[in-house]
Amino acid sequence: MKFSKDFLFGAASASYQVEGAWNEDGKGVSNWDVFSKIDGKTYQETNGDVAVDHYHRYKEDIALMAEMGLESYRFSISWTRIYPNGDGELNQKGLDFYNNVINECLKYNIIPFVTLYHWDLPQELEINGGWTNERTLKAFQQYADTCFKAFGDRVKHWITFNETVIFSRHGYIFGAHPPGILNDFKNYYQVLHNVFLTHAKVVLNFKDSGYQGDIGITHVFSPAFPADDKESSKKAAEHANMFDTFLYYDPILKGTYPEYVLNQLKEKGYAFELSQEDQEILLKAAPLNDFIGINYYQPMRVIANNSNTSREITRESSTGGAGAVSYDGVYQTVKVPDHSYTKWGWEISPEALLDGMHLLKNEYGNIPIYITENGLGDEDPIVEGEIKDAARIDYIEKHLKFVKKGISEGLNIKGYFAWSVIDLLSWLNGYKKQYGFIYVDHKDHLNRKKKDSFYWYQEVIATRGENL
Repeated sequence: MKFSKDFLFGAASASYQVEGAWNEDGKGVSNWDVFSKIDGKTYQETNGDVAVDHYHRYKEDIALMAEMGLESYRFSISWTRIYPNGDGELNQKGLDFYNNVINECLKYNIIPFVTLYHWDLPQELEINGGWTNERTLKAFQQYADTCFKAFGDRVKHWITFNETVIFSRHGYIFGAHPPGILNDFKNYYQVLHNVFLTHAKVVLNFKDSGYQGDIGITHVFSPAFPADDKESSKKAAEHANMFDTFLYYDPILKGTYPEYVLNQLKEKGYAFELSQEDQEILLKAAPLNDFIGINYYQPMRVIANNSNTSREITRESSTGGAGAVSYDGVYQTVKVPDHSYTKWGWEISPEALLDGMHLLKNEYGNIPIYITENGLGDEDPIVEGEIKDAARIDYIEKHLKFVKKGISEGLNIKGYFAWSVIDLLSWLNGYKKQYGFIYVDHKDHLNRKKKDSFYWYQEVIATRGENL
């Protein structure tokens, strides 16, 4: 079986992780420009001031994407390049840059797949309360509409937010992302709702304004499974799926929140403000989502947390490897002895991706799914100057086989975006691990080099995955 011609083979990046040029051409300061420079927040004090200099080298990078045969490039727009302070004055040079990126993609028939928000919030909005402040919500709607107007004649695929669970939980509970707050559960849940409501308003505006194309959102996808046959583990998995999957997918695709979650939040005093008007907006927008994006790296194998153990917050632990207590203390993830894991303790399980997508179909119907991120973070071996990333090839190949299987089983999977197109700044972990098809030599002027996986993916795309 080959993948159909309308299935998109792509790869992804994010503005802060690749662009650099953090203060050039009128760009404003983002929360990550500030947060990454706080001592101890990132590995070896790395930051995105230069990153991999995609801002100046986008033509070279897109030419490499074209050589690989990439059909779609998923990238994010830096809000502070468009509105340096989040709202107020528009920066024409920022619009020019993304027009150039989009046009360069189209020159090679690469479909631009644009994410509006991949965590880099204007610092001006962050210091005024970030996603807890109504100003940010309104500013995002203005920014989104500006992008639709400026780029919508050529961009037909839009993602509003990337991984709300990460920037909200790490920002308000783990303290590992901006604004760096610990254990503020009340604001964590309020931020989730504020973001989902903002997404709904942007979707409604997109449709009401007659913009052409598809719009959706991208969530982390880490379905939970009981690690053993104990009843307590089964209940732990149900709880984990409620708080780590359905809490995120229900308001987007159903327009409601899971009753189980709302009841628990009420009991604990964490209930967020949910007006009748909010509920109506969520319900109205839900059926208008054209797709759901899922970022899948690993499942969760869980047991009940029956001890008094609480989660230890470190930079390493906040990157998500198995073996930690959940953020709410209810369950614990565990490593299963005979399963495979990455060097960072993430389980490698393409089977769980397939099982999880069937779970989504059962819960939300046959909504189109884009796998907007999937890939292997590794320390790639370099042998005689060549990057021999066989582990990455093996990882992606296994997952694509199960994507193909899912399509044959009736899942509506529309595309696959490997994370990442090029080695990039990994937020907290700097350049400690690599994800890309294209190597960046930080010891030699950021020169690009094609990895073994580059040529492998090139063949997969050319043959429509026939040999997988």
